[in-house]
Amino acid sequence: MNIQEVLKAKENEQLFLLGNEATVRGALESGVGIAATYPGTPSSEIGDVFSKIADDAGIYFEFSTNEKVALEVAAAASVSGVRSFTFMKHVGLNVASDSFMSVPYTSVEGGMVILSADDPSMFSSQNEQDNRHYARLANIPMVEPSNPQEIKDLMKYSYDLSEQFKIPILMRTTTRVSHMRGVVNTGVVTEPKKKGFFKRDPKRFVPVPSTAMVMHKVLVEKMDNMKQVTNNSPLNQIINRKGKVGVITSGGAFNYVMDVIVENQLEVNVLKLTLTYPFPDELVLKFIKDLETVVIVEEVDPIMENEVLSIIGKNGLKKIVHGKLDGTLPMIYEYSPNIIINAMEKVLDKNLIKYDANESQIKLPERPPTLCPGCPHRAAYFSVKRAAKLLKLEDVIYPTDIGCYTLGVSSPYNAADYLLSMGSSIGTSCGFSKATNQSIVSFIGDSTFFHAGIPPLINAVHNKDRFVLVILDNRTTAMTGGQPNPGLPVDGMGLESPEISIEEIVKAIGVQFLRTINPLNVKKSQQTFKEALEFDGVSVVISKHPCMLIKKVKPSDKFLEVNQDKCDTCSVCLQELSCTAIFTDEDGTVHIDPQLCNKCNVCVQVCPEKAIGIKK
Repeated sequence: MNIQEVLKAKENEQLFLLGNEATVRGALESGVGIAATYPGTPSSEIGDVFSKIADDAGIYFEFSTNEKVALEVAAAASVSGVRSFTFMKHVGLNVASDSFMSVPYTSVEGGMVILSADDPSMFSSQNEQDNRHYARLANIPMVEPSNPQEIKDLMKYSYDLSEQFKIPILMRTTTRVSHMRGVVNTGVVTEPKKKGFFKRDPKRFVPVPSTAMVMHKVLVEKMDNMKQVTNNSPLNQIINRKGKVGVITSGGAFNYVMDVIVENQLEVNVLKLTLTYPFPDELVLKFIKDLETVVIVEEVDPIMENEVLSIIGKNGLKKIVHGKLDGTLPMIYEYSPNIIINAMEKVLDKNLIKYDANESQIKLPERPPTLCPGCPHRAAYFSVKRAAKLLKLEDVIYPTDIGCYTLGVSSPYNAADYLLSMGSSIGTSCGFSKATNQSIVSFIGDSTFFHAGIPPLINAVHNKDRFVLVILDNRTTAMTGGQPNPGLPVDGMGLESPEISIEEIVKAIGVQFLRTINPLNVKKSQQTFKEALEFDGVSVVISKHPCMLIKKVKPSDKFLEVNQDKCDTCSVCLQELSCTAIFTDEDGTVHIDPQLCNKCNVCVQVCPEKAIGIKK
């Protein structure tokens, strides 16, 4: 699909959109004037689409330094009367949470929607947190769409609701909802309001303790009034199939529930919750009062299940409740139709039609994630390990960070020992420096350094820590799709923008040992890492070379090959460098795949027998 159609489609057209693309269309129809994000899967495509169409749509869009900044950009726009949108993956809301918790207190003027894309089963994340907890923690309304059409429609609904109650709305999607495709009926694109006016009102907008006490009281009253909305909203729908068993569900899980019920023609009632917080207790009570058995189907945490059990207890009802807490459904990971079938078989005590995964999809061979051929990170890991070996260092600690370079955890690099979150490689290195006498080499990417690496590096220098920090600058935010970061001379919409120098930031912090290397020059890289490891203090090495996915390689008829007369199959290129373009044939000979090789020449440099060269 031409991405411009997301903007240019007229009213009542049909588009076949990803959930994330439908999100953008919903923002356009809602008249959003300002949008900001830090890229993170499964929400990345939202920003990618905005970056291509925002200028034509008359919207301001930016890839912010991190999620906290993105939320603050959107919050300031909102209190100035401009509808704003910020979006992130689930762990991104952790980064934004400090300001996120205060926005409901200060309230909004122009509508504000915050989208959290949760990742059940952790396809691209370090944890499986359920951000429905954040709605309860911050005391703000939450909506949970189950398909692209609902996402688009709920965006408009959420902005209207936000302005009605002067409160931000939290929209929760999940990986399957974000990445599913569906037919979306379009509405009218609304001309965005790009500029507003901020009316000073410190008693409303500055939550010092005395005013925060009043703000909190107002917030609680708002949410209490919103219960009337959630209990009567058509978004929360009862599907009556005249049964004595009922299912309460929301989001992507609803799709699986309905597939199973319809396919098996089950007499099972369904309560689909879309406006899920404040929890619609009166509606739930109405739904369950004539049922004998209730099944709660929700992904990740038993949040709705606990709410339903509370309602049953408060009203003195006797109902059988099945869900996560009694083991009917698994406590962790995303659901599938067969998981729902297994649960309903237990509840109904009957056999149901099962889905055969092999019939519905092609079984693909399993392939572990790996660094691309020619990836500059591979060369950096190789040189770091060689330098440590030359110095005869044992028990080196390798803290790492969030990015494609986290693949350094795999053999043969084994260069990832501890990981918590964005920027934690530097913060934990500070701790290891104080708690051990071991050598420490930590890795962080350029985008991650801007996101969360600067404060802990200041901490390291100020507290006289001792470790090597390798900043892997591949000139993009590679893992989430190649979005720009402040270290590039372009902004989120591809326009010329000041390039922020990592070198100058590191110098300003006071790092005494700073070197910038081209990691593809193995000999110089190893010498630099050796000197960095010997330095008594914080040493920073910036490994700077473009990601091979963005580097423009000139077409050439020259290819690298292995000279079989010189090769002694020592396997340095295979086992230490582990380039995925190099392989062994059935007879044990080593070869280079010309279709995969990016001609980075690292293998030429590391081959002890000089057996690799240009094919003649």
